[in-house]
Amino acid sequence: MVAVFAREVTDDLTSLVKQIDEIVGKNEDKKMASFLVVLAEDADAVAPELEAIADKQKITNTPLTIFDGTAGPPSYKIAKDADVTVLMWKGLDVKVNVALGKGELKADSIKKIVAQTAEILKDSGDAPKDKKPKVKVKVEAKTDK
Repeated sequence: MVAVFAREVTDDLTSLVKQIDEIVGKNEDKKMASFLVVLAEDADAVAPELEAIADKQKITNTPLTIFDGTAGPPSYKIAKDADVTVLMWKGLDVKVNVALGKGELKADSIKKIVAQTAEILKDSGDAPKDKKPKVKVKVEAKTDK
């Protein structure tokens, strides 16, 4: 899962979301998913902008959402001074946590973030060599009497 939280909609944010959206589309078989949350004081002002971006950029795999309030959802603990926060996790393990201040999301940081999606696409199906996978088997015997 890739979650992008942003306090401002910019061309660089649009570029990041578009690139992540394309990766998600190419990795549906791995159940990859993503979403954008714009943290806004005025959700009504941001909604048409997100609709236009989704339409113009053909973003189809990444929901573009709005959270009412710039602090963000408390459970995500978004840094107060971060303009953009990107979280990537697989299962319950956070693999990537990037917080960028105002103006720090640029082409080079976008490239690095997009490359980090590989962290959550790694195949975790192989059991570690020193451990065997835990398998529970339940057998019930039926008796006919």
